[in-house]
Amino acid sequence: MPRFTDRVALITGGACGIGRSTALRLAAEGGVAVIADVQDDKAAAVVAEIEAAGGVARAVHLDVTSESEWTAVVDGVVAEFGHLDILVNNAGIGDIALIEDTTIETYNRVVAVTQTSVFLGQKAASAALKATGKGSVVNVSSMYGIVGGFGTSPAYHAAKGAVRTLTKNTAIAWATEGVRVNSVHPGFIDTPILTGADKEQLAAAEPVGRLGRPEEVAAVILFAASDDASFVTGAELVVDGGYIAR
Repeated sequence: MPRFTDRVALITGGACGIGRSTALRLAAEGGVAVIADVQDDKAAAVVAEIEAAGGVARAVHLDVTSESEWTAVVDGVVAEFGHLDILVNNAGIGDIALIEDTTIETYNRVVAVTQTSVFLGQKAASAALKATGKGSVVNVSSMYGIVGGFGTSPAYHAAKGAVRTLTKNTAIAWATEGVRVNSVHPGFIDTPILTGADKEQLAAAEPVGRLGRPEEVAAVILFAASDDASFVTGAELVVDGGYIAR
């Protein structure tokens, strides 16, 4: 039996990159993929791709910084499908400046989309996830939530580091309530967030000598979300080509 039969997953940032790959793979394994994004056309295209392959998916508009929109989306998923089993907090944005050149507006925006969204998502989905008795949350952090990188992007590092610790905090709080919570930490992955970056330089920084692929991260996300990881909670799963092992 496919791993996600009768499971409903809400995936933020599901319209492209890692989120898209996660939605495609989950639906291919029998799950319902609810793709939450502000990029409505791209989300609809992912739904069409899943449906063409015989899967089940929905696209919902979600500004992940809005508590009221989170509540509405979770309520809508439960109303339509009867339950919500998996939450993948994948949405995020980055910054590139040094701390002395970073405006407070940039800092607050990156933190809101990348960090506060995870708090809001877990809060909004908590009752639904607990009701299933086998809920799972996967928060997409970054290897930059663990290490300092090149010394740039302070807001992104701070946000992803907070996601790492919030994951462990919630995992402990929900450990006896039937909900597992884990974080996944991608390295340099060939996704739209790398637009404008020197991809050759980033690939050279990886011990394996290449960028990662979105589907390689999606495979780890889905492991963490599945019953294969039934005794895994509060863990950080690094998918970085060996970058932080140096």
